[in-house]
Amino acid sequence: MSSNRLRLGRRNLLGHVYVLTTRCTRNTRWFERPEAVDLVVTQFRRSDQSRCTRTLAWVVMPDHIHWMFELQQQTLAHVARRFKSSSALALNRLLGRQGKVWQPGYHDHCLRDDAALIRHARYIMGNPVRAGLAERIGEYPYAWCRWPLEP
Repeated sequence: MSSNRLRLGRRNLLGHVYVLTTRCTRNTRWFERPEAVDLVVTQFRRSDQSRCTRTLAWVVMPDHIHWMFELQQQTLAHVARRFKSSSALALNRLLGRQGKVWQPGYHDHCLRDDAALIRHARYIMGNPVRAGLAERIGEYPYAWCRWPLEP
C-alpha cells in the first residue's frame, strides 16, 4: 500500500495512545545485533525526553518494530519521520553503509480504551513468542512494557 494511502483518515490526537509499526526495507534483519537494537531504543528514549511521546511498550524484532506510546506533542507523522530518520542514520553509521533502512510509510493504530491498550501491549510483548524467538513473554531481551503482563 502506498504511503499516501496509509495517510488517508489518519488523525493526530494529543494524549491518545498509538501503536506504530514499521518494517525494514526488503524485510532485512538489521536488528539481530544488540548494538543495532540499542540504537532504536535510544530513539524511543529521545522521543520521550523531547516530550513528543511517552513510551508504554516496544519490541524490536529482527526486521520490524512495534512501538506503543502516548502522543504528547507534534504530530504522529513527525514522530514517525523523526524516529525513522534518526534510527536509519545511526544504523547506517554503525554498519558503515548508506541506504534505506525502513520501508516507506508505517502502520499506526489509535487505542481507544484500556482494554485495547492491554490487548495491544500483550500483542507487542508476545510477538517474539509467536516468531519463535522466545518461549514466554518477558524472555526476549529486546522488548519492554511499562506494566507486568502475565500470559
